[in-house]
Amino acid sequence: MDPLLRETVNAVVNSRFPEMSLEGRRLLESVLIRKEIPKGQIALNEGEVCHELVFVGKGMLRQFYYKNGKDITEHFSYEGCIVICIESFLKQEPTRLMVETLEPAVIYLFPYELVQKLTRENSEINMFYRKILEYSLIVSQIKADSWRFENAHDRYNFLFKSHPEVIKRAPLAHIASYLLMTPETLSRVRSGAL
Repeated sequence: MDPLLRETVNAVVNSRFPEMSLEGRRLLESVLIRKEIPKGQIALNEGEVCHELVFVGKGMLRQFYYKNGKDITEHFSYEGCIVICIESFLKQEPTRLMVETLEPAVIYLFPYELVQKLTRENSEINMFYRKILEYSLIVSQIKADSWRFENAHDRYNFLFKSHPEVIKRAPLAHIASYLLMTPETLSRVRSGAL
């Protein structure tokens, strides 16, 4: 038995669908595929299809893309989080996003075909999947609203309060791009000068 697998399933399930039964959790454990990835590796490249929901057991990953030659971080994931390039996963078409490990990572893959099969056969897995998609939609809306309506200081403070692990562990350049600011602006925000 892989103790990290059980810990990861419990963390992910508790964050999305804590009511899931022990049987549902064990079913998830039985289908997930463990993968270890060194730091700095591209786990999913632009132009590839996102074939799995990814549960992060250990390490930090980021989703990013290039725009006008600049590297823009879209999302950070760490222990107990899910990584999904949602449009690619749902349509099973190539993604424009990339996924990179910022630390050595242990991830657990939930393949698309199994997700489809188990959501048809098991009401708890179906509800869990629905909660994952709902959460992803809400996070996207919150981020879009933040970009539209909040200043740099407010965006940083929200990230600091909601995801302190990102502030502690991610490189400042990636945090700055995630917050849609330059590293210089981020430095001023962090020092209280802005």
